[in-house]
Amino acid sequence: MPTLPPITSLPTSSPSQRAQILDLLFEPSTQLHTLSLPLLHDTPFPSYDALISAVGAQLTALAESASTSDTRWLESILCSHPRLGAKSVESAQSRGEQAGLGLQGEGEREREELRELNEAYEARFPGLRYVVFVNGRGRGVIMSDMRRRIEEGDVGEERRAAIRAMCEIAADRAKKLLRQE
Repeated sequence: MPTLPPITSLPTSSPSQRAQILDLLFEPSTQLHTLSLPLLHDTPFPSYDALISAVGAQLTALAESASTSDTRWLESILCSHPRLGAKSVESAQSRGEQAGLGLQGEGEREREELRELNEAYEARFPGLRYVVFVNGRGRGVIMSDMRRRIEEGDVGEERRAAIRAMCEIAADRAKKLLRQE
């Protein structure tokens, strides 16, 4: 199981080591590497929570930008998270987090309903993927939240919600990855 190095080692870490840290905390994303690797090199952080907040600020700046290219860049980062309930999830962290939804061993009906909700979400918010910090909540609660967000239809709020969720997920991962040392 991977672990995180001491936060004080980031400025002297290699670019590939810093990219690996971003991948562990968030999800593998070339666009996130391009955006945040200089930050990890140039800024001494007192904690991983401070690093995650700084990355969140970068993502929020993209969300608030009027530039179409910034929006596309942000969306590519947000879509690095796997679809909720996807059969094939590459990231070990995401696999473990999604296991809490109880879809393993469940019937095809539940999986199909979640697939349909993902499709409805992505049709309502082109370029986005539903991202949520599951945090032990059951699939019923998550699916209800997904339906509510689809109905509300506020793309700006969806971008902000996805950024918050990514940062909550990253903070939870940091705690777990630091605990293993």
